[in-house]
Amino acid sequence: MSIDTTSADALAPLAYSVSEACKVSSFGRTYLYQLIGEGRLEARKFGKRTLITARSLRALIEGEAA
Repeated sequence: MSIDTTSADALAPLAYSVSEACKVSSFGRTYLYQLIGEGRLEARKFGKRTLITARSLRALIEGEAA
């Protein structure tokens, strides 16, 4: 049985907590909040929790506009 790449994409996270985004990007917490404040990184608030969209984080790292 082979693993379909579309299945792997379906399991990829849609968003990261700030702590998770720090780990996957190697950016510091303060810098991530600065990027959010500048509008260069897309984030959503759910109650007290801030989630950073995976699409926005990937675009930032790959050098594309958010």
